[in-house]
This record gives sequence, structure tokens and C-alpha cells, in this order.
Amino acid sequence: MTMEPSREINRRVPAEFDDVVVWAAWLYYEESLNQSDIAGIIGVSRATIVNYLQEARERGVVRIAMDAGVMARSDLSREICERFGLSETLVVQHQPGADAQTRLLTLGAAGARQLERMIDPGEILCVSWGKTVLAVADALKPMSDVDGVTVVQVTGAATSKRDFSAELCTAIMARKLGAISMNLNAPAVLSSADLCQALRREPALERQFDMIRQARTIVFGLGGLGPESTIRFADIATDEEIDAYGEDGAKAVLICRFLDAEGNQITREFDKRMMGIELDELRAIPRRLCVAGGLSKLEAIRATLKGGYATHFVTDLETARALLKG
Repeated sequence: MTMEPSREINRRVPAEFDDVVVWAAWLYYEESLNQSDIAGIIGVSRATIVNYLQEARERGVVRIAMDAGVMARSDLSREICERFGLSETLVVQHQPGADAQTRLLTLGAAGARQLERMIDPGEILCVSWGKTVLAVADALKPMSDVDGVTVVQVTGAATSKRDFSAELCTAIMARKLGAISMNLNAPAVLSSADLCQALRREPALERQFDMIRQARTIVFGLGGLGPESTIRFADIATDEEIDAYGEDGAKAVLICRFLDAEGNQITREFDKRMMGIELDELRAIPRRLCVAGGLSKLEAIRATLKGGYATHFVTDLETARALLKG
């Protein structure tokens, strides 16, 4: 049975409200006052305010409903997880009319929030490279409760000093997490397969790949093969080498490896000269966070998800809807 509100009220109810219950509900939900402040204004105990607010819901004075946009994104997240066998998907909505840089920053911030929820003290975190990964690293909040983390670079260095290099992404992420940074001190692409294999046997690089195999989490972006793709101006592969993969049916570039539309790896001589994580090593990492969005990457995203390379996925609303149409 609900309390008779008139028995405890010490102040006159303003004329614009029907009774004290409506007044309390207005102060709480519309004026954003806390329950203690409302108790002081009305002249009753905080426990009485709790009862008033409960009565307001029971009488239909207040109806609490989730925002339709939030619910839509939640439904999309569940559908994407079910279709592609993911553990978790986060879908974010860009502001109307946002330019490419703003969209990238929004996606990076969402990726950072997801990564912050996943990181545990003492673990090894592997980091890829690229504009999206850099946006995630920049958006990370300094974390003081994840002691003992080691951040490991998973590809070699490009010859150019791009502002989204593997070294930079690793260093920024390590700094934000207060972690040890382990850079992969070798070129991304070697001149021959024999030299690449020989370098992998060097003790320092063997230790690096041992760390990768011990990792619990990896964060990565991905791209396509189009003229604006990161792989084309990162000085890792030539246009001719990239075009050759395209002729073989490649639709996605995942940490410098090429995938067809079904997520199967396409291999050429170039792969044997690549210094970096192999896709079977990627799949062996328990938690694999892919952050990617934009319709220009739709084929690449679908191929990556079909291939089972991600367990956790962050994308935007437009891309999420398009993924479910295919």
C-alpha cells in the first residue's frame, strides 16, 4: 500500500502540480535534483521521496523508456554477433554531417572505451597499426588500475615515418596504460623470404613472437585495396604487389595480410617476406578487437568477420546496417 503523501508534507504544493507525488517526480526527473535535495525542498525524509517516486511510476505519472536510437543500435549489435559468431559488438552513431576526421575520432573513442573494458592487469596486449588504431590509442584514458601490462607491436616497421606507424600506435597505447612497450625491431618487409626467416630466428625477435603467442588481447583495424586505402601509401607494398592480390580476389587487408571475400587468406611471394604476425597466430589470441567502419570498408569488414578473425567488433551505425543486408 502506498503512503498517503499529505500526511508528511510540510510545505505547500505549487499550484502547477496536482499533488506532492507529481512535484517530487518533476524535481527528480526534470530538474535533475537528487533525492536528498528534494527531501529538503518538500520537507520530508529521503525515504519518503523514494516512496513518492515509486508511486509516480505506479500511477503512470512517470514512464521510463530507453531511447529508440540506443535500442536500435543494441538490436543491431545482437544481430551482428549472431550472424558472425562474435562475443560482443559495439555500434556507435556519428553526428549528422560529420566529416571523415570526426567520424574517425568517434570510432576511435568507441574502440578505446571497449578496449578499456577488456584489459586486465598483467596481460600482454598486441597492437596493430593504421589510422583507426592510432585513433583508439589517442582516445584511451590513462589507466592506473591495470599494472603489469605489456604492449607488443605485431608488425615490423615501414620505411616511411607515417603518423600512424606501428611503432607510434604501440608507444601511445603503452603510455596511456602505463605499460611496457615492446617494439618489433625489424622492417615490415624484407628483401627475401630467406632473410625474413633468418631474422625470425634471432633471439630478440623470437622473444617478440613468443610474447605475441602469449597475448590475451589484440586490437586491430583493417582496410580494402582501393586507391585511398592505407596499405597503398604506407610504403609497405607497391601498387603492383597490391594489384596482384586484387587480381587473385583479395577484398581485405588485415594486418598486412590479404583476404578474399569469404575471409580466406590469399598468399603470394610477398607474404614470405613479411615480418609480422601470421593469421593463425592472430586467431590463437583469445580476445580480438576489430575497430572498423565506413561503407568504403564494407567488403573488407565482411570478409574479416566471415573469416572469424575478430571476437569483439566496434563499428558505426551505417556500416552495421549495411553488413546485415549482405
